Amino acid sequence: MPKYVIERNIPRLGALSPAELQAASRRSNGVLRDLGPQVQWVQSFVTGDKMYCVYNAADEEVVREHARRGGFPADSVARVVTMIDPTTAEA
Repeated sequence: MPKYVIERNIPRLGALSPAELQAASRRSNGVLRDLGPQVQWVQSFVTGDKMYCVYNAADEEVVREHARRGGFPADSVARVVTMIDPTTAEA
């Protein structure tokens, strides 16, 4: 399944309480259950005013549908074409 990186602009996101982040996570999980196995949330990185999420999904549209149903912005959705890390230098 293709991998996507989603950028979400959410003012003051980094100031949310653990309970608020937990509620958002639960809402996301509920939408994921409804959408079925065609989309999987891998992980997210929270900064001051943005969140960067990694998803496995059948296509970009299902990523955007998750955002619509969950009430989350999906300001940018980019398909990952390859991944590199420090070991790439050794190949």
